Amino acid sequence: MKFLLNKGQALIEYVLIISLITVIAIGIVTVFGGYLKDAITKSSCSLVDKEYVEGKSPGEARCEEKKNYWEE
Repeated sequence: MKFLLNKGQALIEYVLIISLITVIAIGIVTVFGGYLKDAITKSSCSLVDKEYVEGKSPGEARCEEKKNYWEE
């Protein structure tokens, strides 16, 4: 009879584990999101041959055209 009472226990445990992992992942992205965005921006700037300019706070970096000092 105890088998019938524990039938859905494994499924509930899996749902709780997935929920916990999701909450932790959202927290990590919230805390480190700006740094991740800056890392992606820095990589994409080098791919499109532009200059990486850091922002005042994490997540505000941008790509700008490279300055050509020889043509001035």
